[in-house]
Amino acid sequence: MQIDDIRRRLNACGAKPPHVQRILRLWAMALPQDSGRRKPVDFLPASVRAELPALCAELQRLATLDGQFADADGSSRLLARLADGQLVESVLLPRDGVCVSSQLGCAVGCVFCMTGRSGLLRQLGSAEIVAQVVLARTLRSVRKVVFMGMGEPAHNLDNVLDGIELLGTSGGIAHKNLVFSTVGDRRVFDRLLALPVGRVRPALALSLHTTDAALRHRLLPKAPPIAIDEMVELAERYARASGYPTQYQWTLLEGINDGDAEIDGIVRLLAGRYAILNLIPYNAVDDLPYRRPAWSSCEAIASRLQRRGILTTLRQSAAQSVDGGCGQLRARSLAGADAAPHTSHPIHVHRAKATTGTIHA
Repeated sequence: MQIDDIRRRLNACGAKPPHVQRILRLWAMALPQDSGRRKPVDFLPASVRAELPALCAELQRLATLDGQFADADGSSRLLARLADGQLVESVLLPRDGVCVSSQLGCAVGCVFCMTGRSGLLRQLGSAEIVAQVVLARTLRSVRKVVFMGMGEPAHNLDNVLDGIELLGTSGGIAHKNLVFSTVGDRRVFDRLLALPVGRVRPALALSLHTTDAALRHRLLPKAPPIAIDEMVELAERYARASGYPTQYQWTLLEGINDGDAEIDGIVRLLAGRYAILNLIPYNAVDDLPYRRPAWSSCEAIASRLQRRGILTTLRQSAAQSVDGGCGQLRARSLAGADAAPHTSHPIHVHRAKATTGTIHA
């Protein structure tokens, strides 16, 4: 379901723009439709009131809780069942954040990620994307939404941006707290830079992982073909236009992207940029050969980058005991296995340990 489908349905039964706005606002905030001082009988046309129970029931079915797995760090992985029976994952993050999915599966095929192993199954509609936030809000407060779950948001661009627009207006999420994550795609930069005045401009997170083009192609084999330098330059243009620093995501893989050459490459690429580098130690995924560096090595890398002028955060991997890598709960559920969580690769969130100059999520 799309957000525009909801609008058209309400318009068809006589709703005017203020009526539609109220209904969408209360839904996006996970509030009952009779909330507030003005009750539906005092504000909505009779034809809209008659349609509202059926519509609300459909909206509730967009994402229903199928499983929840909490971690001691304050994060909690959610397995949601969509109206068509498919399962999608999202994560409640510490400090009132939620990480949501934009696709079922993913076509990028990052070699260290569980989600990409299944390929792309289908796109999520804009209403299904927002419904994950609504579900999270029934469980705890949500003040930040990051689009870093299952899927590549650039491959579902219209629906993700429609969801962001609703969350940044009717949903009450500060624009800087809406974080669009991508492996890098010219279409993303074109669209974000072209957003007109008055539209919601999200913050941008760019999955970099390496400064070596050949290695990046091996790690992200189906990412769009764009030179790393060009990608960083486009991200810088958007950062300056939006007023939010680009968040460069770097999953640390032992012996692969944690050496001196990469540190030199990062300095070359990001020195003087309006940017934050988020170092994220990898957590092992079953049957994959990648390993996380020792924590002391991660700290040393972060410190070296800080000394060379790169604003760097070292993020402790959250939800390690609750399938921290997107796609694992879904895979286990579909396989009919016991859903007891196990170690996985990290959710992109801060925990206690960080380097000097930390920017809190």
